[in-house]
Amino acid sequence: MSLATARHPSLPSDEDVSLAAESSRKLAAIIGKDDRAQLCVFDGGEKFVVPVSAIRLLADILSQMAQGNAVSVVPIGHTLTTQQAADLLNVSRPYLVKLLEAGEIAFTKVGRHRRVRYQDLMAYLERMDAKSRESADALTRSAQELGLGY
Repeated sequence: MSLATARHPSLPSDEDVSLAAESSRKLAAIIGKDDRAQLCVFDGGEKFVVPVSAIRLLADILSQMAQGNAVSVVPIGHTLTTQQAADLLNVSRPYLVKLLEAGEIAFTKVGRHRRVRYQDLMAYLERMDAKSRESADALTRSAQELGLGY
């Protein structure tokens, strides 16, 4: 799947939302039983089995579609342009470049163009989420110590 679809996602139709909700519930029930669950797909006279890890991913995708959200799948080892990375972080490209140059996110150069690995972008997001949680915890502790009733 190209990342162009991540920039211009198409929202699921009402019919797709309904089908996704029903399919998501059924897949969740299958996965919940054990790690040996199988999804068999019949294509004419041919049958094939889908791996459990793919069933989990499909259940997540269907769950998002059931909520009316557009979904994009990005391979973990995929490299992104600075614009694609900025779009995924929901920041401007110049701001992303500042993060790259400050060493916040690892990148490589191909000629004069910067490329960011998807997994490096996700590692940055995880670090930022951890920082946010730590700050929120510190604020909560301070409020409790001061008896602010939070």
